Amino acid sequence: MHYFRSSALAFSCIAMLFFSCKPEKDPRILNLPKTDLTQADLIPKPSTTKATYSAFPLDQYTAIHTAPDSLGFNDVGLFLAAKIKDLVELDIPVNTEYPNQESVIYIHQSDSLSKINQESYFLKINKDSIVLSAGSSAGAFRGIQTLRQLIPLKANDSIIDYPVWPIASGTINDTPLFAYRGAMLDVARHFFTVEEVKKYIDLLAYYKYNMLHLHLTDDQGWRIEIKSWPKLTEIGGATEVGDEPGGFYTQEDYKTIVEYAAQNHITIIPEVDMPGHTNAASVAYPFLNGNGKTPEIYRGTHVGFSTFDTRKDTVYTFIDDVVREISALTPGPYFHIGGDESHVTKKEDYIYFVNKAEKIVQRYNKIMIGWDEVVTADIDTTSIAQFWSSTDNAKMAVAKNLKIIMSPANKAYLDMKYDLESEYGLSWAGYVPIDTAYIWKPESYENIPQENILGIEAPLWSETVSNISELEYLAFPRAIGFAELNWSQPENRDWENYKVRLGNQVPFLEKNNVNYYPSPLIEWKTESAPPKTIKE
Repeated sequence: MHYFRSSALAFSCIAMLFFSCKPEKDPRILNLPKTDLTQADLIPKPSTTKATYSAFPLDQYTAIHTAPDSLGFNDVGLFLAAKIKDLVELDIPVNTEYPNQESVIYIHQSDSLSKINQESYFLKINKDSIVLSAGSSAGAFRGIQTLRQLIPLKANDSIIDYPVWPIASGTINDTPLFAYRGAMLDVARHFFTVEEVKKYIDLLAYYKYNMLHLHLTDDQGWRIEIKSWPKLTEIGGATEVGDEPGGFYTQEDYKTIVEYAAQNHITIIPEVDMPGHTNAASVAYPFLNGNGKTPEIYRGTHVGFSTFDTRKDTVYTFIDDVVREISALTPGPYFHIGGDESHVTKKEDYIYFVNKAEKIVQRYNKIMIGWDEVVTADIDTTSIAQFWSSTDNAKMAVAKNLKIIMSPANKAYLDMKYDLESEYGLSWAGYVPIDTAYIWKPESYENIPQENILGIEAPLWSETVSNISELEYLAFPRAIGFAELNWSQPENRDWENYKVRLGNQVPFLEKNNVNYYPSPLIEWKTESAPPKTIKE
């Protein structure tokens, strides 16, 4: 530990000496425009931003260096280089000897920042260097997303005879408000491929999400291979809402998603919804069924008609196998058991079931998450309630000293229609236009104390969508607003300021072929432009 500190300090001193001694005669630096970092279109809005009104020249003479002996920091540097290549077609070397280096992006580990928050970072942008300090590779990765947003899509060709992308100079000190910043994707009602899930992960990572909850099972389909129960995917995976053929993830597919998410510092949370929302499982294995009817394939959208037989020991053998296999593939700490809308399960049977399911989840060293109905059972204080509907359940969770994930349907459900003109989505919780989705205070919503709140999760149920384009229409731009509510300090949130920054996200969204909803509430920027500069 002492060696790391001394070596990192030595590296920093050498870097500082290099930059301080370097004569400022480089025309790239002399001819850079004046800028104002405080006016950058950053989402989420950082904790503090200060401008120094110059710029850093990102160009063919830029290199990336990461601190020695810093676990994961080299990968962050490689990630940044790949994103710069994708954005502006520059090949930036990482931790290699580069004789023509004129400017450097240095990614540095800071013990002091790790004491604040593992995801905190400090970004210092100078005329010839950018220094990103973070307490962990996760913090560095969050800082990289900020830096990506500062890179203009268009070079300033007036600086010199080769392209230079000026990055506004100054400092950014940033830390997240909530530790849990999540989105949920329903792959059960409509199946999304591995590549489609990867694209969603890319978009979420850009806005500093760190959790992706996958709703893997429901009445209409079972989407995850369980080797000890193969009919779950052979039969239960062959359907979805409507006439589409469904699909499922092999365990290798699922591992690919988990690993890709981890590369983007996002944790996958698997959900197996039970004891309700279980028709697809019961069609595959009828002994599971507890509603007294012969299970049949279901492609509709009604809820509440299915249940497991909660008093049958073989049901819990089945659940144990499912939780064991999925947990072995999922390094994250959470396992979601669903637990909502189990309308045909008797209350005492529901309570009995949740208590048994919780113990199974704990057996495999996972923390149980359940929709807010699970608080009616005698669950452990380590388990987590996801508030989606019942304020009474939310208050009960507080009384039991549980942590709560905030997903109130009338604010945070991405599958609610924006307005009367929306092409997709539902409206049972009301319309959720983008201002309604942004202008609320999750840290004090329904008087739930902030100390009980893990963070916000934005669920997207897929009853009304049949492809990734329709998913994007519902998710964006509202998912961008939830990113800010989750990350930014309450005093930094302002609708009038946010909607300007949101309108300026169009170049990123269009470059990534995102089918966002062009709400009339926003003045959408339609062309890429250089960074904002200060006129002389």
